[in-house]
Amino acid sequence: MLKSKSRHYLLASACLVVFVVTGYGVDRHETATLFACYFVLFGIYLAVLRNMPQMNEGEINLWVVASILFRASFLYSIPALSDDFYRFIWDGRVLAAGGDPFARVPSYYMEAGHAFEGLDQNLFDKLNSKDRFSSYPPVCQFIYWLSVKLSPDSIHGSVLVMKNILLLFEIATLWFIRRLLPRFSIAPSSVLIYALNPLVILEISGNVHFEGVMILFLLMAVYFLLQRRIVASAVAWALSVCTKLIPLIILPLLYHPLGRKQAIRYGAITAVVVLLLYLPLVSAETLNGYATSLGYYFQRFEFNASVYYLVRAIGYLLFGFNIIHFAGPLLALAAAVLIFRMTFRPWHLQYSNTLDTTLFKGMVWCLLIYLLSSTIVHPWYIITLLVISIFSGYRFVVAWTGLIFLTYAGYSETGYNENYFLIAIEYLIVVSIFVFEALWKPHPVRS
Repeated sequence: MLKSKSRHYLLASACLVVFVVTGYGVDRHETATLFACYFVLFGIYLAVLRNMPQMNEGEINLWVVASILFRASFLYSIPALSDDFYRFIWDGRVLAAGGDPFARVPSYYMEAGHAFEGLDQNLFDKLNSKDRFSSYPPVCQFIYWLSVKLSPDSIHGSVLVMKNILLLFEIATLWFIRRLLPRFSIAPSSVLIYALNPLVILEISGNVHFEGVMILFLLMAVYFLLQRRIVASAVAWALSVCTKLIPLIILPLLYHPLGRKQAIRYGAITAVVVLLLYLPLVSAETLNGYATSLGYYFQRFEFNASVYYLVRAIGYLLFGFNIIHFAGPLLALAAAVLIFRMTFRPWHLQYSNTLDTTLFKGMVWCLLIYLLSSTIVHPWYIITLLVISIFSGYRFVVAWTGLIFLTYAGYSETGYNENYFLIAIEYLIVVSIFVFEALWKPHPVRS
């Protein structure tokens, strides 16, 4: 027993050291060092997961506490793997000055006579989206605004506020996962699938991505739904949508377990709360800017795609140019049709009319269809899929959280170049594991 506990302490200490080195001493273009750190962490993560069935309550608690320390170790670091946080602060400063981040692109404010206090050249030069409208929903915008209000003159201070908020949300997420697991008769140690995943820790606590906020609200919605607290659940789901739009994709899956009447009521409450949260930001300029931003997502941006890259290659052969302008929206439409058909005619699994693991399997299918049809799949996009997979029995997402980190190989000091060979390896392995699991019909580890 003592030997086992010492081993846990040793592995946790090693993880903490590597997380600190990654957070404070490695830039994203330092590929060899970055990969060495990440895959050491991922190797330890897999070793811990392998021992999950034999873990007692004390060992599970030890690793959960360790996972919180890993997250807290990033509090005073400036994100090194993503520069999105500069735009978060920019939007927060626009809001704090009484402006509208959806109505004007950053370059507008740098013109003579338009600039607000805090929108200086130093911050502007760091933006990766100087000529794009903001696309971040109202819950995110509120946190950006709060971070600027609490630290108006310091980028580092605003980042520290956001990281503290995300840390609190992550702690709450771990609590809700542990509360939900016994409701589905899943082993308590399964919380470690999310708690210790290095991609989750790096992208949320390290790189300040707000999937951490969205996931908590989504889990709260499921938790309240199990208690038949329909209004509380719908409000939580709306807050999740107003953090990231992804939960809209899986919302129709509640139709079967809720039944027609309750599903309509649930959807109506969610829609009203979403509209109320967006209302303070709505204007003709806002709607135009938001629509333009979403159009960019489907028609201009490309990153780590799968099906789209195959379609694009065919487009080059047939037409001689990049067909993203119509291929992106068409793939999104095809995904929507597939998801809609699966929601109301679930050919892939036998739906029950109760809230059980079948619902989560449906969520996995919906999100996977969405991700495979997308023109952009950043590493943090699959974190939601990971947390849902805990309750579904699917484990291909665990492998994906390791493989998707290979996308960081494309960064250099001068820019980014995608490595299509690594992308091919990533998706071949992930899809192969998923097909195997779909045929095998996996079940979560029972307690």
